[in-house]
Amino acid sequence: MLPEVGFSDFRVGSQFFVISRKHALRVIEDRKLWRKFRLPCLNVESCYPEEHYFPTLLSMSDPEGCTNFTFTRVNWTDCVDGHPHTYYPQDVSPGLIYTLRESNFSAPYMFARKFSPDCLKPLMKIAESVIFKD
Repeated sequence: MLPEVGFSDFRVGSQFFVISRKHALRVIEDRKLWRKFRLPCLNVESCYPEEHYFPTLLSMSDPEGCTNFTFTRVNWTDCVDGHPHTYYPQDVSPGLIYTLRESNFSAPYMFARKFSPDCLKPLMKIAESVIFKD
């Protein structure tokens, strides 16, 4: 990405995001950074340039207008092919929920990614006593 995007400027984003009209205009006007992000990736199976392009461009062009955090906790420690860590039923516990809520920001996380479909029953089992307790 050098020289246009330094290591400290690169941002990792999400599949889901919301931008303001002001930021949408910045995206439309940009030609410089998109040239870098549209280049072929080293690993095509785990490359999602739009997930990194939008937060990188907007944090570089309007750092005060971006929050720089998310309400969704994602565990990238053991990602596979660009997908984050998956939690399974045996992982679901009050301790996991409390850990997933921890945040370095002013607001705690509201959601977490990524639970396997068979986690629904264990999550519902602790919903009243843990998840909805706050």
